[in-house]
Amino acid sequence: MATVSDFLENEALDAAEFYAQNECEPEQVKKSRDAYYSQAPIMEVKALSKTYIDKGFFGKGTKVKALNKVSLELFKGESLGIVGESGCGKSTLSNCLVQLEKQNEGSILYKGTNIKELLSSAPLSYRKKVQMIFQDPASALNPKMRVGAILIEAMKVHHIGNNRTERMEKALELLEKVGLEAEHFNRYPHEFSGGQKQRIGIARALALEPEIIICDESVSALDVSVQAQVLNLLNELKERFSLSYIFISHDLSVVKHFCDRIVVLNQGCIEEIGFPEDLFEKAKSDYTRKLIEAIPRKVKDLYYNSFITFF
Repeated sequence: MATVSDFLENEALDAAEFYAQNECEPEQVKKSRDAYYSQAPIMEVKALSKTYIDKGFFGKGTKVKALNKVSLELFKGESLGIVGESGCGKSTLSNCLVQLEKQNEGSILYKGTNIKELLSSAPLSYRKKVQMIFQDPASALNPKMRVGAILIEAMKVHHIGNNRTERMEKALELLEKVGLEAEHFNRYPHEFSGGQKQRIGIARALALEPEIIICDESVSALDVSVQAQVLNLLNELKERFSLSYIFISHDLSVVKHFCDRIVVLNQGCIEEIGFPEDLFEKAKSDYTRKLIEAIPRKVKDLYYNSFITFF
């Protein structure tokens, strides 16, 4: 399986040569897609709308529709990309999915059950199974707590592990799984690089044994080489723990590499949904074509010369 770091390391190669070395067989792609999409969706979003009131300087309220009847499905094991320019509603959608914000209209179903019912009867159950990795890893970690305490606190709140010893052992295992060392357990967040902080954020999400992880611009603040490392880690963890991702980004080139399907958002509405090769080769919407045209030419040429999918 080709990885983002393969792309970075081989950037100097001729495009055709690089993709000839790494291209997936069509049968493999079809088999993986059949496995994903032959099952019922793990999450469904139905006609979701979110409106804000912008009061302005003189207190006169103006309605701003951040989401307008958005509908989509996420399948188990799938990485679903959400792309669009700033202000298109990507982060509002992610906040609604984890209920940091409430939608005005529409519904969200988790395994066929409306999350309103889940949150009223067993709120911790839904929040445990749907986790989030934030854009800024520094602000997402408590600077006054050591890394081990951050991981243990999440497990304690959600009743994972019978005692502190069990939780400590699990925290150490998680650090190893995300590429950190046991010696990092007692360090504070400020002692880590941006990429390491994001790995801690990933470990905290994994601590609750989720089924869905929402990545809200989770690599956009990182250097390109560090982005590749984190994306590769997320791919490895997806395979290892049978995770589903909703991967939100303004960078279509990153989403093209990482996701199985892509949702294009524009001003709170879905422009189109499709497989990466379909969007890149025969986009239906002018907006999608403009997003593709905005990708730096050297990278775009690599995409058009061949097609590579991560499965």
